[in-house]
Amino acid sequence: MRRFLIAASAATLLALAGCGVIYTSPSVREGNVDGAKVRVVPMTAETVIAANQSPFRPASLPAAFGQTAGTPGAMRGMGAIPEPVVSPETRPAAMETRVPPEAPGGPYRIGIGDVLVLATRSASNSVEELSGLLAAQNRRQGYVVQDDGAISIPDVGRIRVAGETLDEANEMVFQALVENQIDPAFSLEVAEFNSQRVSIGGAVSNPTVIPIDLRPLYLDEALVHAGGVAATDIDYVTIRIYRDGTLYQVPLKELYSSRNLQRIRLVDGDSIFVDTAFELDRAQAYFTQQLTLYNVRNTARSNAIQELNNEIALRRGIIEEQRGNFRSRLELDAVDRDYVYLAGEVRKQSRFPLPFEQRAVLADAMYEEGGIPTINGNVGQIYVIRGESDPREFAGVTAWHLDARNAASLILATRFELRPNDIIFVAEQPVTSWNRALTQISPGVFNSTISSLAQ
Repeated sequence: MRRFLIAASAATLLALAGCGVIYTSPSVREGNVDGAKVRVVPMTAETVIAANQSPFRPASLPAAFGQTAGTPGAMRGMGAIPEPVVSPETRPAAMETRVPPEAPGGPYRIGIGDVLVLATRSASNSVEELSGLLAAQNRRQGYVVQDDGAISIPDVGRIRVAGETLDEANEMVFQALVENQIDPAFSLEVAEFNSQRVSIGGAVSNPTVIPIDLRPLYLDEALVHAGGVAATDIDYVTIRIYRDGTLYQVPLKELYSSRNLQRIRLVDGDSIFVDTAFELDRAQAYFTQQLTLYNVRNTARSNAIQELNNEIALRRGIIEEQRGNFRSRLELDAVDRDYVYLAGEVRKQSRFPLPFEQRAVLADAMYEEGGIPTINGNVGQIYVIRGESDPREFAGVTAWHLDARNAASLILATRFELRPNDIIFVAEQPVTSWNRALTQISPGVFNSTISSLAQ
């Protein structure tokens, strides 16, 4: 009799659990359900492509997250400031190109530090006459242009040649030799070009200082001298040119596609920095270093450094404040975000925020909180439930069904794009439903049965 009561109680319990009287779990049912028109669509490669065609544009970050320290503005109490060194930019592809003004042409002009050479014929009577000018055993003698811009030739004197072209200097030396009754059979050459230089650094194979010689120096040639650009993604590379207190920039991608940009003529004192980051930090440090070196000869450059640092620091502070304000509002949930909701047998029922400026897929949301616990979740019943965006079909609901019993089907989860207010639902295992029903009612039923048997 006792065995019969126990068996009857268990049979009753299982029957009630099976018919959903004592335990109800959520599920996805197709058809008209409570006023909603539910359509279940199997998730396949073809249906994923169709689902991804629904219009959607990810939310954008505030402009401050795409700007460098070049926001235009004015500094109170600081007087006039230089032109903005960098304008607001949101993407490397849209980076503004600012080309330096065209450098004046003309022949090379001798400068302080250049080494000039007087070349004469081999030994002859004129050598004795030029005993103070050229040694008999050496037909070439070098002369360094001194700080006052002159070279000093024995028995001739000092001749100021700085700022002159080679032809003009040649004529001046010729006149000086004639005035001193010395045979003017010579040629004047520049042996070492030390007065005009261009520095290049940053993301290049060999940062260096390049002298400007008789031939004009162009931007593409300077990059070759430095071993080329050492970067893999040219979309994020910018060539920054600092000239006379102004910062210019040319995106590398545009440089490669434009012959005119490649043939930008460089002048003495130009500093070139190849920047691979979408920031000004490294470029600023490099230009500051170059300006410091030039201050040895030109103290006015220190004012340019200070103006550059003040301007960039002020603008960077504005940008950082804007970014910090946005992060604070984000933490306080005061920013309008797009969410996807996880329900059913997931590791943690929660909402998943769609990322800014990029699209998220089903796998991103499922595995953000640890994936699906297979002990409870039915991997054959994974759904993405999406309401119709057309107000005329407000009651329409599409449930995209992913059957992941074959693990290879999970590749579809990495391709299925999510949309705002999607609901990701994972049904429970059949055994989980029975187990929960038994867990909820078994203590009361069995206790009553045991009490009856005890009496």
